[in-house]
Amino acid sequence: MKQNITPPMIDPEAAYHYGVMRRAIEVIDHASDPLALDQIASEMGMSAAHFQRLFSRWVGVSPKRYQQYLMLDHAKDLLRDRFTTLSAAQEVGLSGSGRLHDLFLRWEAMSPGEFARKGDGLDISWGWFDSPFGPALVMGTDRGICGLAFSAEMGAAEAMEDLTRRWPGARFKQNPDLLEGWVQTAFGAQSGGGGKAPIYLIGAPFQIKVWEALLNIPSGNVTTYSEIAQTIGTPKAVRAVGTAVGRNPISWLIPCHRALRKSGGLGGYHWGIPVKRAMLAYESARADV
Repeated sequence: MKQNITPPMIDPEAAYHYGVMRRAIEVIDHASDPLALDQIASEMGMSAAHFQRLFSRWVGVSPKRYQQYLMLDHAKDLLRDRFTTLSAAQEVGLSGSGRLHDLFLRWEAMSPGEFARKGDGLDISWGWFDSPFGPALVMGTDRGICGLAFSAEMGAAEAMEDLTRRWPGARFKQNPDLLEGWVQTAFGAQSGGGGKAPIYLIGAPFQIKVWEALLNIPSGNVTTYSEIAQTIGTPKAVRAVGTAVGRNPISWLIPCHRALRKSGGLGGYHWGIPVKRAMLAYESARADV
């Protein structure tokens, strides 16, 4: 069903702050050498002091420190220093403050029969929200969040089309009030209050196995597609695992951004490589604070 697209109602100050951070990331990405604070601030049209305060408030570390996390070699460093062996994590019941779903997630999956009906009879609410990574389109049923997309790279209309076509039989209704509390928890605004953001996985059984494996990767850590394939008992299905990772409808909460190529390359990311790089840097910075 074709949806009428309501433009994201983004808080002007939040949109401005994200825009500055996004432009700063682009400048750093295209630089052949590390940039001085004055250089980046000048590109942003700000004084060095103002840019430093804004940047540090947004990400928790200085621009100089953040540059280290955004460099292309950072993915390889993560694989070397923070590679998570998922099978071992499951065997020892790995838990701790870094595990996203231990902090504020609970989840359940749609049955295979329900999935086969392509959302027929399912009511899905949707709304646009601010996030650290730009405008976020969030969808959910009465059981929890079933879709989370970022439009900074692809645009609002394409993000909406991308999610709605996954469940062609569903009825979609703009209803951000249903989602507001879950979204605030999902992005950390209420995670200290003990609440949990429920997520509702709508996918084929193989996809759900892959997404469940992603949920075992601690924040600030990474794994590889081949490791995920090994963990779910299909070691030769690396390509299929990669496809399932790419089809994850609930980005950020099901952390497909933490899956890398065995070489240390970032691989693809459905919502844009700049968003993936920003997420990894964002988590790494907080893990080291």
